[in-house]
Amino acid sequence: MKAQLKEATAPPLAFAGLLWVADGAGAVAFALGLALAVGALPAAGAAQWPWYALIVGGALVRAGAVFAASRLGAVRARRLKRFLRERLMRAALRTPPGQAASLGERVAAVVDEVEALDGWFARFEPLGFASRLTPVLILGAIAVASPIVALILIGALVPFALVMALAGMAAAEASRRQFDALAHLSGLFVDRVRALPVVLAFQAEQAEAAKVEGAARGVARRTLAVLKFAFLSSAGLEFFAALSVALVAVYCGFNLLGLLPFPVPEQLDLPRALFVLALAPELYLPLRRLAAAYHDKQLGQAAAERLADVLDGPSAPEPSSAAIEAAPAIRFEGAAVRHPEGPLIGPVSFTAPAGAVTAILGPSGSGKTSLLSLLVGAAPLADGEVFVGEHPISKVRSVARSVAWAGQTPALAPGSIAYNIGLGRTDAPPGEVAQAARLAGLEPALRQRTDGLATELDERGSGLSGGERRRIGLARAWLKPAPILLLDEPTADLDEAAEHEVIARLRDVAKGRTVLLATHSERLAAQADHVVRLG
Repeated sequence: MKAQLKEATAPPLAFAGLLWVADGAGAVAFALGLALAVGALPAAGAAQWPWYALIVGGALVRAGAVFAASRLGAVRARRLKRFLRERLMRAALRTPPGQAASLGERVAAVVDEVEALDGWFARFEPLGFASRLTPVLILGAIAVASPIVALILIGALVPFALVMALAGMAAAEASRRQFDALAHLSGLFVDRVRALPVVLAFQAEQAEAAKVEGAARGVARRTLAVLKFAFLSSAGLEFFAALSVALVAVYCGFNLLGLLPFPVPEQLDLPRALFVLALAPELYLPLRRLAAAYHDKQLGQAAAERLADVLDGPSAPEPSSAAIEAAPAIRFEGAAVRHPEGPLIGPVSFTAPAGAVTAILGPSGSGKTSLLSLLVGAAPLADGEVFVGEHPISKVRSVARSVAWAGQTPALAPGSIAYNIGLGRTDAPPGEVAQAARLAGLEPALRQRTDGLATELDERGSGLSGGERRRIGLARAWLKPAPILLLDEPTADLDEAAEHEVIARLRDVAKGRTVLLATHSERLAAQADHVVRLG
C-alpha cells in the first residue's frame, strides 16, 4: 500500500525534498557571505555590498524554501488523504456481507487513521529525502574550507546516527501500541454515542463510562511511553550535535592562535574559520528535523498497517450494471445464509413468480429477513444461488437499484417526513409524495402534527411511534418505481385496523412488481399468490 501512496503523491514529494535541500544551499550562501563580509572589514575601501547581498539572498532563499516546502508537503498530504479516503469508502461499500467492522472502527479508519498519515507524508518523507543530500552538500562546502573540520564532523556523525537508529527502533513498537489504543478508543466512543439512548434507558452510564475511561487511560499510558523515548532521543541528539560544534570551535580557535598541540596540514584564517563555524550546526539541522518528525512516521506506519487490512481485505465483486426494467421471477436454488458465528439458514429452494406476490411465513429466526437481505447484498450467500431473472446474486452481489425495500426498522435521515418518504424517489413531485403517504396510512398521524408532511425529524425519528416509522418506510417503498418490492414484516407494530388498511392497499402497490414479503401474519399471507413456509 505504501508504494501506491507514494505513486499517488510522487511529484510533490520530489519538489518538497528539493526545496529542503535548497534551504541547505541557502545556509551555505549565508555563511559564505558572513565570512567574506567579516574578512573584508579590515580592508579600507573594499566593496562589501556583494557580501551583504549574499547574506540577504541566502536568508531569503532559506525562508522561501522552508515556506514552500511546508506548503508542498501539505498539498501532498491532502492529495494522499483524499486518494485514500476514496479507496476506503469504496472498500467499505464493497465489504462482503457479514464481515463489516463496527461503525466506530470504520469512522476511526476514515477519520483518525487516515489523518495520522499527514505528518508522515507531509513532513517526514520530504525531510528524509533532504537528509540524504543536504549533509553531503554542507560537508562538501566545509571540506573546501577545512578538510580537518570536515573529518571532525564526519566522526561526530557516527554516534549521532547511532542514537537516531536506537531511538527509532525503541519508539516503533511503542508508537504502534499507542496508535492501536487510540483507534480502539475512537471506535469505542463512537459506538457508545450511537447507542446512548439504550445506555440511558438501562442506566448503564457508569459501566460504559468506566469502559471509555479505561480505554482513555490506556492511550495516556502509551502516549507517555512514546514521549519518554522522544525526550531521551532528543537529549542524545542535542548532546552530540552540541559536542561536535564545540569540537569545531575549539579546533578553529587553537588553529587561528597557532596553539594546536599537534601538527595539521592547514592554517585557517578568520573568514575560513568563521565559515566552517557557521556551517557546523547546519550539518545536523536536517537530521534534527528528521528526528523531530520521526514520531509522525511511526504513527503513519502504524496507521498504514491497519488501513492495509481494510484495503487488502476480502471484497465483494462490483455490482452489476444491468438494469432490471420488468418484474422478474426470483429463484432460490439451495440458497443458504450464514452470518459470522451464526447458524446456517437454509438451504431453501422456491420460485417467486414474476409480477406476483409471494409471502414467506415462518417463526422468528427461521431466516425470512436473511432471504430478503440476500437480494440487496446485506446478507452473505453461503451456498446455492439466487437468480433475479437471469442475474445470479453471487455474480452481481445485489440488485438494490431495482428494489423497493421496507424493512423492520426503517432508517430515517434528519429532515422532514416528506424528505424521508422522498428518499425512495428524489425527483418525485410533492403530490406523489403525499399520495404515497396516504397509501401507507399516514394521514391520521399527519393530521395530529401542525406541519404535516413538513414535520422535521432527527435521525432517530424522535416523536414517532414504531407504527408511524413503519408507515414512513412503506410510503418510501410505495413511491420508488422499482420492479421488485421487498416487505419485511410490513404489518408489525400496527394495530388490527391499520393491518387491514395495509392488506387492502397491497394489491394496488403490487401491480407490475414482483413482491416478496416476510410475515408472521396469516391474514397478510392469505392475500399472496404464493406462500412459502420456513421452519
